[in-house]
Amino acid sequence: MRRVIWVLWPSFIVAGVAEAAFFTLFDPMDLVVFGEPPVLSRLGVYTLGFFVFWAFAAGSSALTCLFQRGAADINRFCPLEPAERPLGCPKRLDPDAPCR
Repeated sequence: MRRVIWVLWPSFIVAGVAEAAFFTLFDPMDLVVFGEPPVLSRLGVYTLGFFVFWAFAAGSSALTCLFQRGAADINRFCPLEPAERPLGCPKRLDPDAPCR
């Protein structure tokens, strides 16, 4: 749960700033998507824009959390059965061996 908060809270703040900066420069009714004007109201475009900015910021924060993980965190549990593990794997013969 802590990592979810680490991802969503900062991305929420960044989305708010991005929303304010973007819609200060562009009027929602002047935007054109795939050659069509928006079918939503101004408030609808603001809302959709906020959630799009939030999704992009959350994706960036989630990738940062993913890339911070070390090999020990990633390889803690081996998904393969002992007989299916590659030759040279320390856990091939001893399933209780540490994953290193």
